[in-house]
Amino acid sequence: MKLQFFLGYLSVLLFFSACYSPTRECDNFKVGTFTFDYEIEGEKKSGSFTRTDTHSVEFYDSKTDSATVRWINDCEFVLRPLDNRAAIHYKIIATTENSYTFEYKRAVKDPKKKLIVKRGTAFKTE
Repeated sequence: MKLQFFLGYLSVLLFFSACYSPTRECDNFKVGTFTFDYEIEGEKKSGSFTRTDTHSVEFYDSKTDSATVRWINDCEFVLRPLDNRAAIHYKIIATTENSYTFEYKRAVKDPKKKLIVKRGTAFKTE
């Protein structure tokens, strides 16, 4: 009897957790000016970037980086730096009214390196 109750409870829990999906209104974040926080060697810092349909310019740590933007679908894009560094694949996984949470990783898999996926949050300022 306890096993049936447990299995029933587990089934209901799995059903409701499977129905949850975060809000993803990605169109609101394709272009604009954004800020983000990041950490280097334990030190927290802030940066910003401006993105158009085809380009992104980042300002961080007294540096400026430019990249082309190629949208894969409404919520995924690839940034390819103009200085020929490795391209980065971004996936917007959740949005709010003025921010989005994303995952990012190398766009091209290197069999010699472990694939590292990181998360961040960007806040729209304009």
